[in-house]
Amino acid sequence: MKYAPIMGFIYLLTGSFGCLADDSRTETLQFAKGATGTSVTSGITGYQTVNYKVTARAGQWMEVKLQTSHSATYFNVFAPGTGPGDAAIFIGSTTGNHFATELPANGTYTIQVYMMRSAARRNETADYKLRVDIDGDNGSTRSSH
Repeated sequence: MKYAPIMGFIYLLTGSFGCLADDSRTETLQFAKGATGTSVTSGITGYQTVNYKVTARAGQWMEVKLQTSHSATYFNVFAPGTGPGDAAIFIGSTTGNHFATELPANGTYTIQVYMMRSAARRNETADYKLRVDIDGDNGSTRSSH
C-alpha cells in the first residue's frame, strides 16, 4: 500500500488535465478565396483555450499576431502532427504576441490561444483578435515588421 499516495497523485494529475481538456475548443481557419490571411475575434475565460487549425506547405511564410488588452493571454504554435501537450515551435508567454517564420513542414499547424494559469485560476476573461497570414509563394507577402 505504500504506492497508494502516488496513485492518488497520478489520478489527481490526470483528472486535472481532463478538466482542462474539457475547456478547449477547436476551429479550422478558412481564408477567403484569393486571400492570404484571416482574422478571428473571440474571447476566453479561465482555463478555456482555443485551438485554431490552419494547413500550409513547407517553405511558406506564416505570420501570427495576437492583440489583447489582457496581459496574461498568449498563443503557442505547434507543428503538424503535434499539439497542446507537445513541444511548441513558438511559445508566446516567453516570446511575445508576434510569430513569423518560414514553415518547416507540410501539414496542419495548431495555434493555441490561452491564458496564463495565474489569471485562469482567477477565472479572468480576455477578449482578443488573432491575425494569421500565410503567403502563397514563399515570401511575397511578408510583413516588414
